[in-house]
Amino acid sequence: MKTPVTVLGLGAMGTALAQAFLAAGHPTTVWNRTPGRSPELTDAVRASTVAEAVAASPLVIVCLLVDTTVHDALEGVDLTGKVIANLTNSTPDQARALEATLAGATYLDGGIMAVPAMIGGPHAFILYSGDSAAFERHQADLAVLARPLYVGADAGLAALYDIALLSAMYGMFGGAEHALALMHSAKIPAVEFTEQLLVPWLTAMLGSLPRIAADLDNPSQAAAAGSNLAMQAAAFHNLIDTAVAQGVDPSLLTPMGELLQKAVATGHGDEDMAATIRLLKTNV
Repeated sequence: MKTPVTVLGLGAMGTALAQAFLAAGHPTTVWNRTPGRSPELTDAVRASTVAEAVAASPLVIVCLLVDTTVHDALEGVDLTGKVIANLTNSTPDQARALEATLAGATYLDGGIMAVPAMIGGPHAFILYSGDSAAFERHQADLAVLARPLYVGADAGLAALYDIALLSAMYGMFGGAEHALALMHSAKIPAVEFTEQLLVPWLTAMLGSLPRIAADLDNPSQAAAAGSNLAMQAAAFHNLIDTAVAQGVDPSLLTPMGELLQKAVATGHGDEDMAATIRLLKTNV
């Protein structure tokens, strides 16, 4: 018999998680604050309370709206002997604080790197941090949802990785959306521009990230800048001026221009992009 699991929260993601467990043959108990949500989960056992849902399974997956909702749902519930895998989006400090409140339970924090439609498929992965023994014990169960990646014993690490990856995604989308706004302002078809130029260009530029990361980790071994910051800063105003002339708000781009100017002003003009990353750190 496969491990019984409980899923707390039946939003779009929680429903996808429960469906994946059911499809893999796991006895699955579900709970949602609003009863009757996700009627398609016909094979799931529906608990009327969180306490009833938690009692049903050794592995409890939590996928609620925000950190406060998680605390409210679990408050006063007997968690003794349970593995709580919290997949609710949170910050590293929130993950550590939640772990400290779960008396009697073993805690895993998780970051879902997928949209609901990807759950159970080959391209989704979920980051986990916290108790390593609990992760090893339930790794095969968690693999039903997505490829499980353990990133460390510090409960806050999965959230840190998650936020870092989401930050990169939103930054990339922000630049892409600005580019599409420029094209749209000139009535240039967005699909043709995206497929023929934007995606290939971004894909090619992403290839420079490993070199930037290597320069960040080992500044003494950094290669000569192929496109130094002084040159980039000198030309960046053209991006802003063009946006304004085309009637496009440049606010998605201006922070990068300011960072480039700061790098040059502090003596990093002959360096590459790794120098701007160091300037972003406010705690050193």
